[in-house]
This record gives sequence, structure tokens and C-alpha cells, in this order.
Amino acid sequence: MGMTAQEIAMPDLQGYKKATNYPVYTPDNLWDFIDGAADTYLSYGFSNLHVAEYKKGKNLIKLEIYTHKDEVQTFGIYSTERSPSFSFINVGAQGYKTDGTLNFIKGKYYIKIRTYSKSQKVLQMVETLANKVSNMLTGSTELPAVLKEFPDMGKKPNEETYIKQSVLGHEFLSGAFKAKYTSGNSDFIIFIFKKNSTEESFKTVASYLKSTGIEMEEQTEGKYVFKDGYNGDIFLSWKEDTIVIISGLAKDQTSLAGSYISEIIR
Repeated sequence: MGMTAQEIAMPDLQGYKKATNYPVYTPDNLWDFIDGAADTYLSYGFSNLHVAEYKKGKNLIKLEIYTHKDEVQTFGIYSTERSPSFSFINVGAQGYKTDGTLNFIKGKYYIKIRTYSKSQKVLQMVETLANKVSNMLTGSTELPAVLKEFPDMGKKPNEETYIKQSVLGHEFLSGAFKAKYTSGNSDFIIFIFKKNSTEESFKTVASYLKSTGIEMEEQTEGKYVFKDGYNGDIFLSWKEDTIVIISGLAKDQTSLAGSYISEIIR
């Protein structure tokens, strides 16, 4: 086990006065701190939030450490807030800087540091603090392993996300990693789902096919192309615990879809 709620000790920052007189926020009172965004955080398995402030004269740096249930959920909330245009930096598993804000993830922790100061010295301290926090927290400095399964060819960098629920607008599709692609004139999306068992994958696929009028027998793998009222043509392949869905390609692009799918499901 990593650190429990009480054990996150905020690091010191040289020359700055540390104030940690915030409560530890939990799912019951997160609204008091982040108001409208709280729902999204809770949907990604939020457990608790620790906050500290660092003051030096008029300069203030604020540190927030969000703990989620596991690294996939943490990546999920982080991925909804990052933009590929940000300046990415090597801290934790991944981080970025933008306008006095430095956000990064490590294991099940999502760390946000910000200052309104424009001073280079203060901005440097923000990075120093980020490294201290990263060194202090347990957890992997790698992004979730499933992301490595997306083929590189044509993938748009730093646009991967993790969608917890209602993938493609369907209640029965949950827990998908999503990446955006361009090939020739086509823009399309690949989703990878990892289920706990072959049976769970089968149930998910069967629900999707049933919604389009296709009944299927119990099996351990399959390939389908069908029309989904909301999303146009869908390519779906699955094997054991893995389901791959491609949306945005037309039926006559089967060979393109197939070449991507075969890189993921071997």
C-alpha cells in the first residue's frame, strides 16, 4: 500500500513559509474546494485531496495533491484536463507547464502546483517543488501500460484519454483508453478496453451488437463491422480480455481498420 490520507507530508521549500491548515478533502466535501469540477473528479475514483500553500513576501505557490483509486483513474482525470499544446516536462509519469501552472501525475496521485507570479525565480521554485513532491510520492513513473498498445503510426501525440463511462454515448461501454489518429484524409478514433475476463468482454460486445440488432453466440473472440445509429460505421474486434473499437472510418476502409486492429490484437 502507498501512503494513506494522513501520511502525505508536504515537503518544505527553501525560503518559503509552508501553511498546511487546509482540511483533507474527501468525496463528501470536495465541492467546497473545486465546486463545479467535483463531479468529474468523483467519477474518476477520487479518494482525497491535500492542499498546502508556500509564501515568500507577496509570492504564493499553491500545491494540491489529489489521490485517486488507481493509476488508470488518475490518468483519466489528468487526461481530461491536458491539452496537446501545453509544454510537456519530464516529472512523475508525465507533466506539463502552462502560465504559472505545473500539473503532473505519478501512480495514483495527480499533483497541481500554481502561482500567479511572473517571476522566473518563483517559476523555478514551482519546478523545484514539483520534483520534491514527485520524489516523495510512491508509484510508477510510467503512464498506464495499455497506452503502449496503441500503434504509433498516425497517432496524435498527447491526445490519449481514458473514458470511464458512456463511451461513444453508450451506457454499456465503459472503461476505454482512447487515441486520435490521422491517415491520409481520414481522422479516426481507436478505443481499447481491458476487461477482467473473456466472459466480461463477451457480455460487453454482445450488448453492443444487440443494440444494433445482431444476436451473438457465446465465444472468445470475433470481428464485426456494423452501423451504429449515433456513430456511423464501427469496426469492433475482440479477443479474450481486450476489445478494440474504431470509429470514424467507413466500411470501404476495412483494410486500414484491419491493419490497426491487428497491431493491437495479435
